[in-house]
Amino acid sequence: MLDMLKTRKKAAVLLGIVIIGFVVAFLLRGKNEVPIAKEDITMVHTMKIAANAAAQNYTYSGEVRGRYESKLAFQVKGKIVSRNVQLGSSVNAGDVLMQIDGKDIVQTVNNNAALVDSAESELELAQSDLSRYQELVNGGVISQATYDKYVNAYHVSEAKVRQTQAQYTQSVNEMDYSSLQSDKSGVISSISAEVGQVVSPGQVVVTLVQDGEREIEINVPENRIEDVRQAQDIKVNFWALGNESVSGLVREIAPMADPSTRTFKVRIRIPNPPAGMKLGMTASVSIPRSDGNLIKIPIDAIYQNSETPSVWTIKDDELSLCPIQIGNYGTDTVEVLSGLQEGDCIVTKGVYMLTEGQKVESDGDSL
Repeated sequence: MLDMLKTRKKAAVLLGIVIIGFVVAFLLRGKNEVPIAKEDITMVHTMKIAANAAAQNYTYSGEVRGRYESKLAFQVKGKIVSRNVQLGSSVNAGDVLMQIDGKDIVQTVNNNAALVDSAESELELAQSDLSRYQELVNGGVISQATYDKYVNAYHVSEAKVRQTQAQYTQSVNEMDYSSLQSDKSGVISSISAEVGQVVSPGQVVVTLVQDGEREIEINVPENRIEDVRQAQDIKVNFWALGNESVSGLVREIAPMADPSTRTFKVRIRIPNPPAGMKLGMTASVSIPRSDGNLIKIPIDAIYQNSETPSVWTIKDDELSLCPIQIGNYGTDTVEVLSGLQEGDCIVTKGVYMLTEGQKVESDGDSL
């Protein structure tokens, strides 16, 4: 009986030891097990792309100009001694605008007149000699060869008279050219020479805007020329006339860009100009764009780590870098010409702190 009790006691001890071992092992297993980290998701500011249907025009600042503008210049060299017009002066055809010193031209005229008289005297002498030697050759006193010399001398004298007369006529014309006259009626819009200044032939000294049609001149960048060329509904507003709006038509587009501004000059014709429109007035020309709806995004949304600008787009809560083509800049926005579509979701802030494929969550903003 004693042996049986001892056996049961040993079995109970062993069972207790086994149970304690299982408990310790379970506890140790729980301590050594690495907990699974929860994935870190970044909250970002976003916007959904929506085209701005109301902003479909480009606006250019222009100036009222005359359709026909004459650049006037003297045809002879000289010193300006009088100026008879001011900026804005109205002139008629034939009015003298400026005068240059004609003393040297007068002397040239006198010299050429003397040369004409001399040549005519020589011609008279040659004609007398020719008549005398005509009688001698008919009488057989002189040879035909001797007579031919006098015939030739007469023709030379005759040609010299024509030459000197032409020179005299030219110098008389130069006397007339010493007065700069208006060839048309109009308004003086520019004066680039003053009394006392020596000017050369062809140097522009006065710009005359002829009476008649008035136009608006604007400067257009090369990437907008097609919009201007295809424009059908052009609106022109005049700030000085209370923003009065009239319709305009494209009359002329320069074939080459200006070398300094790299823009093209465009002339807008006004079929029905307002009564108060004057030369030099400021005008605002609105031209419809031809590239569909306008997409604008905040400048802060642009991510640029190379020559190509990009934006972060979100699809299935994951970031992807999308290259875009940008257009004109505004105060705090920029036009997107290509690369984005309506409905795309982009990040608008903190773009340089993000990485490709990063998991993000939108804050729900939409601009």
